[in-house]
Amino acid sequence: MSVSELSLPQRVGRAVGESPVSERVAVAQEFVYGPVIDWARRSPFHTSALGHSAHPPLTDLTLGCWIGASILDVVGGAQARSSAMLLVGVGLAAAGPTAIAGAGDWAEMTGTERRIGAVHALGTDVAVFLLLGSLIARRRGRYALGMRLCLAGNVILAGAGFLGGHLALNRGTARRTTEAD
Repeated sequence: MSVSELSLPQRVGRAVGESPVSERVAVAQEFVYGPVIDWARRSPFHTSALGHSAHPPLTDLTLGCWIGASILDVVGGAQARSSAMLLVGVGLAAAGPTAIAGAGDWAEMTGTERRIGAVHALGTDVAVFLLLGSLIARRRGRYALGMRLCLAGNVILAGAGFLGGHLALNRGTARRTTEAD
């Protein structure tokens, strides 16, 4: 299939997977997270018990919390501030197991998938730091800043999530099969 026959999302996925910059991101990820990656591969969050990776369903929890917080920020007014702050915090707590599951998956990837996964992880790392900043700002009474940081984190997560979905659904990296399958 030629590039012109691919949809825009498929072209984006291909461009990220073939980019030399993505390879540099992957090398940096290995350097930064090297000690954690092998542990993540052996962790209970990297399992075949579900028949697929645990990472995609765990992302639903983190994203649900953070998107819910932004919805409350926009429509809930001042009375929803504590609920939005709680959702940001719960999402941050869930981000740990989600990242461990993703790192375990990434440790087994090579080539294009490894490069796409590295850019996906970089995007989620940036978003997590923005959401941590959101929580800190909210706890200090700087709700407007907390709302903006949360929204920015969600925008970045949309792009990172696209790449993660591309890996899991189009490239099949979330599958766990056994010989019996």
